[in-house]
Amino acid sequence: MSRFLTVLEDSSAEYVEKRSRFIANLRHCETEEEASAFLSEMRTKYWDARHNVFAYCVGDGSLCRFSDDGEPHGTAGKPVLDVIIGSEIKNIAIVVTRYFGGVLLGAGGLVRAYTKGAKIAIDAAGKSMKRVWTVLYLPCPYTYYERVKLEVAAFDGIIRNTQFGAEVELE
Repeated sequence: MSRFLTVLEDSSAEYVEKRSRFIANLRHCETEEEASAFLSEMRTKYWDARHNVFAYCVGDGSLCRFSDDGEPHGTAGKPVLDVIIGSEIKNIAIVVTRYFGGVLLGAGGLVRAYTKGAKIAIDAAGKSMKRVWTVLYLPCPYTYYERVKLEVAAFDGIIRNTQFGAEVELE
């Protein structure tokens, strides 16, 4: 059985930092195409914003992408991706939209602002542990029954059904 963290629901969160308005949107995405479609949707919705910074991690977590969308290199998309990787959540995309308020934040301020945006989006969505199960049919002699139960428990498995006949049949 494999397990991984993901989000309970899509979320949106907003805050203001030195008159700049940041809107963080998060969506569960299984594929890169879903993440790209989400990004396009956010760019259309917030067409008048100065920046639509994104990061996503899909699949088994091996496919991760980000963009600073015009912000200085490494100050926006990378911090958002770092939050995703640090939270160990799989299959999500985050878009943090910035409406410029007239005050420059500086490189450190931008990193803190986009990091905060990603964190509040994840907090608003909530986390959930997902488990991928495989159903097995296992016949065994009565003499091995207790041992098989212990082995199943050791691997966090669950015995859903037990039939007692000529031999024990476990599901």
